[in-house]
Amino acid sequence: MFKGIIPLIIIVLIEVYSFQAIRTLTKSKAILGVYIIISLAVLAYLTYTMITFDKGHGQNQRSLWTIGLFLLIYVPKLLITLLLVTEDIFRLLQGIITYFLGDNDKGSFLPARRKFVSQVALGLAAIPFASFLYGMTIGKYNFKVRKKTIYFPDLPDSFDGTTITQISDIHSGSFDDAEKIEYAISLINEQQSDLVLFTGDIVNSLAEEMYPWIDVFKKIHNPKLGKYSILGNHDYGEYYHWNSQAEKDENFSKIKDLHQQINFKLLLNENVKITKGNHSIRLIGVENWGLKFKQAGDLKKASQGVNKDEFKILMSHDPSHWDAEVQHDDNNYHLTLSGHTHGFQFGIEVPGWIKWSPVQYVYKYWAGLYENAGRYIYVNRGFGFHAYPGRVGIMPEITVIELKKGEKVA
Repeated sequence: MFKGIIPLIIIVLIEVYSFQAIRTLTKSKAILGVYIIISLAVLAYLTYTMITFDKGHGQNQRSLWTIGLFLLIYVPKLLITLLLVTEDIFRLLQGIITYFLGDNDKGSFLPARRKFVSQVALGLAAIPFASFLYGMTIGKYNFKVRKKTIYFPDLPDSFDGTTITQISDIHSGSFDDAEKIEYAISLINEQQSDLVLFTGDIVNSLAEEMYPWIDVFKKIHNPKLGKYSILGNHDYGEYYHWNSQAEKDENFSKIKDLHQQINFKLLLNENVKITKGNHSIRLIGVENWGLKFKQAGDLKKASQGVNKDEFKILMSHDPSHWDAEVQHDDNNYHLTLSGHTHGFQFGIEVPGWIKWSPVQYVYKYWAGLYENAGRYIYVNRGFGFHAYPGRVGIMPEITVIELKKGEKVA
C-alpha cells in the first residue's frame, strides 16, 4: 500500500503545479474546466490501463499507446512542476529572510508567485510535448539510410567494394502503418547491396506478430551473396507468461521459421562460407548474448571450422557481447554487426557535432561505428520501435556498409 501512496502523491503534486501554471495564461473558467476534465480523463485511462494490463503478455498496441500517452502528458508536466517547486524553494527562503529581518509589511509570509516563471515553465514544457508528439506520429517511421565505408588491409581482393545492407530490431508487433513499412522495404531494395543481414528481434514476443508482415518483408530483394539473420533477446519469448514450456517452445519454433518464410537463412551459432570470385569470407551468426540478457550465444561453437586468418563478419545482436568477448578474441573477428539498443529511440544527433542518448550510460557501444585495434563493430539504431511508440532524435536506420581493401583514408 505504501508503494502506491508515493506515486499518488507525486501525481497530485504534478497536477496541482501544472494547473497553477495554466492559470497564469487564462482566467477563463470554461478553459480551465476543460483542462481539468481532460487531465482527469487521461489520468483515469492511464490508471485503468496500468491496473488491468497483464505484464506477462508482453508489449502490444495498447501498452505502447499507454506508455506514449504517459510520456507525452507527464514529462512536460513534470518539467513544469520542477521549475515551480524550485521557485517555491526560493520563495520560502525569501520569506524566512524577510521575516527575521522584520521587513514584512505585506502581511504574507511568502512572496507572490511570479507569472513570468510559470510562463517560462509552460514554454519549456512545450518542447518535450512537441518532441514526443513528433516521435509518435512521424519520427517512428522516419527511416534513414546511413552509409559507412570500412577499410581492411586483409580483405580478400574479390570483396573489395562489396556492400552490405544491415537492418535490426524489426519488432513487428509494434507496427501500425503498412504504407510506411512498404516504403522502408523499398529503401532497402534501392541500395542493391551484395549482402543483406538482419541482426535480431523480429517480434516483441509472439510469432503471430509477424504474420501480417511476412509478404511485405519477402519483398526484400535476393542479393548476390544472400540474406542471413540471427536471433535477438525478444525472439526467445522471455517476456511473456506461458501456460507451459511446450507452449513457449512451440512459439520459439515458429519464430525461427519466420526467417525462412521471409527468405532469410537463420544462423544459430553457426557460420557459412561466402564466395565471391576466387575468394571467400566467413559469416558467423551467434544466438543472443548480452551481459544483462539471455546468453544463448556460443562464439566458439559458431566459429567451428573457421581459420584464424580468414576474413570474418560476425552477427551478434547485443553489442555488450563485442565488449565482453569478441573484440579481444584471438580469432580476430574483423567486423561485428549488432543492434539491440535502438539508440534508446531518444537522443540528439547532429553529424560531426554531437551524438548523445541516455542509453550511452548503459552501453559503451550504442549507435554507429566503433573501432579497436583494427576490429570494428557497427551498432544499428533499429528498424522498428518498442516500449515508447516513437523516436525522438534517433531515427530508424537502414545501414549500408561498403568493404574496402587497404588502409583507412585519413
